[in-house]
Amino acid sequence: MKVLLTLNDVEPAVRLNAVLEREGVDTAVVSPLDDIRGALRREKPDLIVFSGELSDPSTISIVKEQLWDGAVPVGLADTTDPSHIERLRAAGYVDVFPKPINVEDVAGSLRRVLERRRLQRLTGLIGESDGMREVMVQVEQMAPVSSTVLIEGESGTGKELVARALHMLSPRRAKPFIAENVGALPETLLESELFGHEKGAFTGAAERRLGRFELADTGTLFLDEIGEIPSATQVKLLRVLEEREFMRVGGTSPISVDVRVIAATNQPLRELVEGGHFRADLFYRLNVLRIYLPPLRERPEDVSLLVRRFVQDYSKQYDRPFHGIALEAMQKLVEYPWPGNVRELRNLVESMVVLAPNHEIQVNDLPRHFREGGAARLLPVHIGPLVRGQEQASGHELEFIVRRLLELKLQVEELRRRVGDGGGATVGNGAGGDSRWIGDVEPAVALGPGYNPPVVRAIEPRDQAPPPNVVTVAPGMKMAEFERAVIEAALKETRGNRRRAADMLGIGERTLYRKIKEYRMPEEGYGSE
Repeated sequence: MKVLLTLNDVEPAVRLNAVLEREGVDTAVVSPLDDIRGALRREKPDLIVFSGELSDPSTISIVKEQLWDGAVPVGLADTTDPSHIERLRAAGYVDVFPKPINVEDVAGSLRRVLERRRLQRLTGLIGESDGMREVMVQVEQMAPVSSTVLIEGESGTGKELVARALHMLSPRRAKPFIAENVGALPETLLESELFGHEKGAFTGAAERRLGRFELADTGTLFLDEIGEIPSATQVKLLRVLEEREFMRVGGTSPISVDVRVIAATNQPLRELVEGGHFRADLFYRLNVLRIYLPPLRERPEDVSLLVRRFVQDYSKQYDRPFHGIALEAMQKLVEYPWPGNVRELRNLVESMVVLAPNHEIQVNDLPRHFREGGAARLLPVHIGPLVRGQEQASGHELEFIVRRLLELKLQVEELRRRVGDGGGATVGNGAGGDSRWIGDVEPAVALGPGYNPPVVRAIEPRDQAPPPNVVTVAPGMKMAEFERAVIEAALKETRGNRRRAADMLGIGERTLYRKIKEYRMPEEGYGSE
């Protein structure tokens, strides 16, 4: 890995370069009189040390460019003022060292930065926050051994990525890495999936099948959502961890395996143990080594680094140029609480790259809930039992189906319209030039502030007439009929105010107007304010 040092302040830059060279680091220097951008293109450094003029606009411009290119900018500051150093960090410098510098200490810090860069490239773990630095240190410490690891963290924080990093840096790196989400498997199949089964062990077992433990032999087995595993399987899993052997379902001979188990959970396992929902002995066996993966809201300084990394990945994947993000828009992303964590951020960046306008991303290009400073909420949907002959579906199932169908229909139609309009990335809502990404992670049906949305429920055969402000879903009702009813209810609720109705439904006003025309709905008569 290479370090480039600028000679704006010759004395500390030369001394630091000498120490780095003595320690075997590949270095290069560039004079401020030379073409710095040309030197950067030629040398392609992993880390750049700016020795002076840190606040100069031309230097800041280079810092931002290098961040997008994946290099780490570090500054040697002429001030010890903490507020000024903080402003430099906010401008893009990953580390700032006040002068006069201790070259040995700075060289040690730069080596650690380079080591983190190497680890990030190998594993995909991105972050310079204290929380992520601790995670990377733990990964390096735990990877060489075969002890069981428990990874705790919210959904979307990247627990499988950490598990893969542990495997990649371990002596087992050339052996299998098998991942299994045990929470997604029904109890009747879980034992067979983990331990395999013999031919004829149960109805449908037409042949012998190897389980995940056998497939991962000599390698690593990652068990996600371990807190969802049923009690009966917990006992058998504990035996495998302790004895390193098991029997297939329907088998009679024990099978020995050499497997490192890494488990992950988004639940507080210790609390599950205290509540009697998880075996204490299994918890202690899994919790030999522990890694806590912090949620994205606890490490906002990593948001910009992740955005840049995802932009690079998706720009390359889709062969799309990206013109950057304005500072104000990036600040909105940093301040957002990210309930979906890194997964939500990655999905947003993908939509921005795919549908990016031919200009720098501004605040108005972001989804509404980013602009308004909070996550969008789903429109409450209440659906009672739907009776159809002798069959009865639960309200929760129908609620899920109806909501998702409507969201999907609106999103597909919006995408079709935008493609038909010539592939534009944003679409105005007909009021003040506001625009929204088709890649909005906000739901297609959202609750605007201050509004009481119409209730949606299934109508049962015994119902005679629906109560006011209720949209009924009857057996055989077409999606278009349901959509028209929801729009009509929103217009009635807002007394014909299209802008408020569009906000309530989470769609643009222009989209709502087109829907009114499509369904030949009256433009007036809903009561005016």
